[in-house]
Amino acid sequence: MFKKILIANRGEIALRLVRAVQDLGTRSVAVYAQDDARALHVRQADEALALDATGPAAYLDIARLIALARQAGCDAVHPGYGFLSERADFAQACLDAGLAFIGPTVAQLALFGDKARARARAQECGVPLMPGSAGAVTLAQAQAFLAAQSGTAKRVGVMIKAIGGGGGRGMRAVLQAGEMPEAYARCVSEAAAFGVEGVYVERLMPRARHIEIQIIGDGAQVLSLGERECSLQRRFQKLVEIAPSPSLSEALRSSITQAALQFAQAVNYRSLGTFEFLVDEEGASDLPFVFIEANPRLQVEHTVTEEVTGLDLVQLQIQVAAGQSLVALGLDPQAPPRAQGFAVQWRINAETLDAQGQARPSGGSLARFDMPSGPGIRVDTHGYAGAAPSPHYDTLL
Repeated sequence: MFKKILIANRGEIALRLVRAVQDLGTRSVAVYAQDDARALHVRQADEALALDATGPAAYLDIARLIALARQAGCDAVHPGYGFLSERADFAQACLDAGLAFIGPTVAQLALFGDKARARARAQECGVPLMPGSAGAVTLAQAQAFLAAQSGTAKRVGVMIKAIGGGGGRGMRAVLQAGEMPEAYARCVSEAAAFGVEGVYVERLMPRARHIEIQIIGDGAQVLSLGERECSLQRRFQKLVEIAPSPSLSEALRSSITQAALQFAQAVNYRSLGTFEFLVDEEGASDLPFVFIEANPRLQVEHTVTEEVTGLDLVQLQIQVAAGQSLVALGLDPQAPPRAQGFAVQWRINAETLDAQGQARPSGGSLARFDMPSGPGIRVDTHGYAGAAPSPHYDTLL
């Protein structure tokens, strides 16, 4: 087991990692931007080191993070989610510095970070895919693909997606040819922020349910920890997570799970990962479900899977990175844990709506207060301009 782990993140997920690390009997080292010096994760960790910068950029400084990890005598780094969690170059920098990266291999991060490559690999594995381009497309090619989908009423429309995108960014649905130039330009612009330029297109599934399979692998064997449904979304952002899905038949649940396991096993997946699928709510006979992407990291919504399985996913992820097998951890790929009951996660976003119904970032304070029926929570907000939306995932009881 590791002796000391650097937590290369902030906020709620940093606190979650501190707890898991300490529960394993390992020391935790937090890092913090100057404006996070009084943050709770800084106080809860065994040690805390300054990043000497402010804002999100502080947590993206690979050289500084590696230097602090070595300075503190760490033997591993956990990236959490967001920031550098899916960056193959960060994982490689950790390995080059003699630090274990708690996550998938460099090759797996590179594969799943390129959604066009991931689609091609899924096709090789026999996993169902929505018809789409083999790689990045020009505007003219995207227009031609849209025209080719107009043969039947069911197949009108395409999705434009950033090859390296995520979090709902770099995605647009296009139903009419006249919408294509603006949507394409916006997606290309947003794609540049992910470090992998270009967009691809695939046929639109108009009424789709979104199902994700939680996988854990040790590099030799893979196991499913069940599915979550996140069909209730706004602007491609997940709002509600339910585990297990209340909408799947047992036959469809089994088929999707087997597709995820087949893909994960083919790449000898190591660590936690989520393999995501769309399910045709209208019951199309040709493609009842399709693979859309894999997220090679711990996800925000891992907690609902923990609630129904009774497993600590973060501890399992750390133990796998330390070299333990699934079997040694008490997990049998032939007899995966069964969900007990249901768990639901709601995401609360710090934002307000303007007169046109557009969401705008909002800041404010969160405070407890007393009411006749018991304790409550009051959110006092005030809008501010020029900042990115700030989702908060903390649960206050």
